[in-house]
Amino acid sequence: MGHPWGMPYPDKMLGDDEEVVCHLHPHWLTVFWPIVAFLVLVGAASFGAALVPDGEQQGLWRLVVVAVAVVLGLFLVAVPLLRWRTTHYVITTHRLLHRTGVLSRLGRDIGLSRITDVSYRQTLWERLVRSGTVTVETAGEGGPTVLTEISDSEAVQQLLAQLVEDDGRRRRVVGWEEPEDGDEDDDGDGDGDGWADRGDGDHRRPSRGRARRWSG
Repeated sequence: MGHPWGMPYPDKMLGDDEEVVCHLHPHWLTVFWPIVAFLVLVGAASFGAALVPDGEQQGLWRLVVVAVAVVLGLFLVAVPLLRWRTTHYVITTHRLLHRTGVLSRLGRDIGLSRITDVSYRQTLWERLVRSGTVTVETAGEGGPTVLTEISDSEAVQQLLAQLVEDDGRRRRVVGWEEPEDGDEDDDGDGDGDGWADRGDGDHRRPSRGRARRWSG
């Protein structure tokens, strides 16, 4: 299943039969104001350095202006950008992964089979910018998982709900596999179709030798 949010995610975090369906960072508006702050700081630092009067201390005072701008940039620009870049919302064929944190890391994995409800919420402004909050309810304790500032939250909610439904259907499905001894007629009725005859000619019941539960 392909989706427009495909972004690389470490394969070592995934199981052998697990694939990434959707990989998101928070909405781009999360980094809008840090970028604005960066432009303001660059302009203010340049203007401030130009206002320093000539003299023996001119170089020192200009260095002070630049140093102040750099410190402010770390808090107003670098930290928000790093927080955005290190926040991951990943939906795979088996689970939902949430990773966040710059220096210290916080993560939570939720199996699709444990999800009982998925909803989303948007304000008027969020509808205009295609953002929102997705809330994931799970079985057991721990409370809901709230994913904030999700790009196209409605589509993400629908995608996650569909994957949960598909996962439940997959776990209920009975798969079929060939017998190891190469004998295709393991149902004992001599017709070689792998289906046990109920006695009325209607082959609708699978034989025990071929039935197995799909391991999701």
